[in-house]
Amino acid sequence: MKDYFIGLFNYDRHMNLQLAEAIVKTDGPDDSVKLMAHLLSAQQVWFARCTGGSNTGRILWPDNWKPDMLPSIIEQNSKDWLDLLSTLTQADFDKIISYQNMQGDQFETKLSDILTQVTNHGTHHRAQIGQQLKLAGIEKLPVTDYIAYIRTYND
Repeated sequence: MKDYFIGLFNYDRHMNLQLAEAIVKTDGPDDSVKLMAHLLSAQQVWFARCTGGSNTGRILWPDNWKPDMLPSIIEQNSKDWLDLLSTLTQADFDKIISYQNMQGDQFETKLSDILTQVTNHGTHHRAQIGQQLKLAGIEKLPVTDYIAYIRTYND
């Protein structure tokens, strides 16, 4: 399971960087920057929940991030997640994580389900970012399909 999630988080990093590059090249349509900022901020929120960190003062929809900030945040988020994943044992994936959502409601969720949420959330918002880039006039978007990534980087 560890290798599976490491692969998903590597895919997530790669595709986030591809779209961040497209955002920077187009001088970042506001909606695409906001969506990427949300995607990355949510990764940070989930990481803090999984590691016992604090989310005090964190904003899920930052509105002051600039396009040129995105690549370094993507790299740091990826490093944090991959470092965490590298330390996990098989039993850790079944560990229950207790946390509060941003409204203060308490939840308990299995770590493997949180990891799946983080990567699926990224896929969802990358599709929205792609749509915003198309509306901004980008003719050729990066291919962000998981299967295309696997064909390219796992052969």
